[in-house]
Amino acid sequence: MSHPFEGLPTTPTAEELVDKAFSRASRAGGAKDGNEAQQSMLMTASNIASDNMENVVTAWPTIDDLDPFYIELADAVIGEAYPADNDPGIDALKQHLAEVSWAADKVVEIRQEYESRVARGDIDTARKLRKQAFARIADVVEEVEDNLAAISTAHNALKDIPDIRPDEPAIVVAGYPNVGKSSFVNRVTRADNEIASYPFTTTQIRVGHFEDQRIRYQLVDTPGLLDRPPEDRNEIESQAVSALEHLADAVLVFVDPSGECGYPLADQLELRNAIEARSGERSDPRRTRLPTGSVFENAEQGTAVASQNGLF
Repeated sequence: MSHPFEGLPTTPTAEELVDKAFSRASRAGGAKDGNEAQQSMLMTASNIASDNMENVVTAWPTIDDLDPFYIELADAVIGEAYPADNDPGIDALKQHLAEVSWAADKVVEIRQEYESRVARGDIDTARKLRKQAFARIADVVEEVEDNLAAISTAHNALKDIPDIRPDEPAIVVAGYPNVGKSSFVNRVTRADNEIASYPFTTTQIRVGHFEDQRIRYQLVDTPGLLDRPPEDRNEIESQAVSALEHLADAVLVFVDPSGECGYPLADQLELRNAIEARSGERSDPRRTRLPTGSVFENAEQGTAVASQNGLF
């Protein structure tokens, strides 16, 4: 499994849950007679509804136990998926999961409330009580209809996030477009580099791998994120940058001293300085200041620029 959100099951709708619970209950009741049939129907409907909702919740990883990279990235992705929520992001997902878990427990409570009464009553009373219980179970499931839909939205957004391994050393490549980042990644890493899109933007991420002394390293190129000043990024993109900072063990900032890339040298150095300054503000206590290095497309010009700007 490449990331903790891969392989999550499809989230059913409230209507699908109710239809499944009651159709299974009808078949179960058809195989028995009298009060026993009503009891079987109640038990089956309750189990199907509660178990399926609980499975929706337990299929998700425990959010707070995830690597900070995935927490930050998921927060950004879900924040884009829930743009209308008052509190978008991963906290909203946790609340939706909590509501569905409550509904699963509530359905069990309803079954426990009615099962003995159904068993003791005459057949007409038992049938009436079972129908009452069915109506209440349906109401509970429908009450979390929006929560189930939101969980499904989050699942669809997260299932295609890039395959990046927080437990492997990672070097993030940064710099303005056309300064040689992709060429560097392609040259240093194997030919099977992966290209994936962030679900919330048109931004792509390129991940290559190389080995040194039996250690596998990731080289992460992020066109559309670390290729422009921080003030030009929207809130979601800024969160994605923060996620990459959790992941990175080092950052290589590429600079074209000639300016032939189409961006003035002063702007390139300003971006480099902004990345270095931000790298010293990481809140993850497991990581110290993020090493930031500069790579110049032209060695002779780069030596002069580095000397003039105190980059040695």
